[in-house]
Amino acid sequence: MTNISGRAKERLLQLMLILEQHRQTGNSGPVTSAQAEQLTGWPRDTIRKDISCLSHSAVMMAAGNSAPGGHTGYDPEILIPLIKNVLGLSSKRKFCVVGLGRLGSAYLNFSPPELAEFELAAGFDTNVNRVEMLRSSSPLYPAYKLAEVISRFTIEIALICVPANAAQATAEKCAAAGIRGILNFAPVALSLPPEVAVRNVYIADELRSLAIKLNGKRYEV
Repeated sequence: MTNISGRAKERLLQLMLILEQHRQTGNSGPVTSAQAEQLTGWPRDTIRKDISCLSHSAVMMAAGNSAPGGHTGYDPEILIPLIKNVLGLSSKRKFCVVGLGRLGSAYLNFSPPELAEFELAAGFDTNVNRVEMLRSSSPLYPAYKLAEVISRFTIEIALICVPANAAQATAEKCAAAGIRGILNFAPVALSLPPEVAVRNVYIADELRSLAIKLNGKRYEV
């Protein structure tokens, strides 16, 4: 497989979302690089370069249709599976939610069609009463069963939705049980072995990042 940079992978992931949205609107036609440029703000040459990192023969097939106006476009039906395959999103992965407060419980029934490759396998909370009261299509467990359940069902990803003071210990237990990737919603930096992938989702940082971009636009000439 061709080596693809981290930024190119992020752009391909965003492009896949655009293609999925295009398909969900009932539009069966192709998407041109000019349309993708308009939706993302990336230069179309960058978009073409990212797509060229994929299988050459499959890309030629995906680009074999004409969009309205006679412009050649990419067929979502071909390009979406191709991007998924290259990014390792073709196989089903199990995930769990640790911490079933307001944020964590919101993910118990979160199953948009575009995330069909992910399966919510379990939820955990230290409050046994909360575990018994919440309703979910997936099984819920008291936190002391976390290691046993993660290992038994080969769960790979954990969404950590616990308070900041409990996040590090929770993440360590998840990693020791076999978790390979953590989506951390707690506002604290986790210290874990390098083989465990961590992505932090802090609303404060996202707002600050957005404010920085707004400030940058303000001073653009």
